[in-house]
Amino acid sequence: MELGKFGIWQPAYATTPDMAKRLENLGYTALWLGGPPPDLAGIADILSATDNLVVGSSIYNPYNGDAPTVAAAYRRIDQQFPDRLLLGIGVGHPEQTKGYGTPMATLRTFLDDLDTHGLARERRALAALGPKMLEVARDRTGGSLPYLVSAEHTRRARTVLGPQKLLAPEQKVVLEPDAERARALARPRIKHPYLGLVNYRNNLRRLGFTDDDLAGDGSNRLIDALTVYGQPTEIAQGLRAHLDAGADHVQIQLVSEKSAPHPAIPDVLLQVYDDAAFQSYEILAAALAITPSTRVPCR
Repeated sequence: MELGKFGIWQPAYATTPDMAKRLENLGYTALWLGGPPPDLAGIADILSATDNLVVGSSIYNPYNGDAPTVAAAYRRIDQQFPDRLLLGIGVGHPEQTKGYGTPMATLRTFLDDLDTHGLARERRALAALGPKMLEVARDRTGGSLPYLVSAEHTRRARTVLGPQKLLAPEQKVVLEPDAERARALARPRIKHPYLGLVNYRNNLRRLGFTDDDLAGDGSNRLIDALTVYGQPTEIAQGLRAHLDAGADHVQIQLVSEKSAPHPAIPDVLLQVYDDAAFQSYEILAAALAITPSTRVPCR
């Protein structure tokens, strides 16, 4: 599977085959879809519209459906588009999930079921944050897809995973050179909902952030660690910091002025993916010096 160095993260509900083709034409080698349904609906259409783009789920939550359903969907898509689909898995958060159980036990059971239904370990990865979950990612999957992390987390994760496993962190970016303006755009996207979720708060504490950093809207130190902003060349440098720390690939999540309130959770702002967003993707592609032919095998 050729994953390349840089891909784009977007919610599954907001992503169309036409968007995927435009991203591939800019040189991005992977598209990461947040929250796909159990039958992975829509992914085959995206793969059909593109030539070589790899699609990954980032992430699929086991609480949304059973392992047989997602394994059957994976096999169906992989037969039609070999080596172009990666199943990213994460157990979500107790604040957002009715009947939430012990994360490790839930995940192990789900992975056992995927084994039973023939989904190869190298075709799946975990949204692992803490050391124990990273060990499960190392031992039972192809690697890890951490979300809401810094380059320091990437360095620590590589140590746990070892040299051969995939490590593809998500990174928020703001194309804004003014620090105060960039923080003002990033802060609400990080505060709601992430600073209210215990799994992320615990991981940020492991990285050295204090309760004061996590309080209220989040400290400048926290926002600066979780967001790459500045001129395009500065953002490219910040994204490559993950590669320097041991990542194989970086999922780029755009944060811009254009957003809309979540229909059910008004405090949560959803990115608007319009022509202006694709102009930002084009600027980033140029800064990263990527082209449609820049493809390297993932580990």
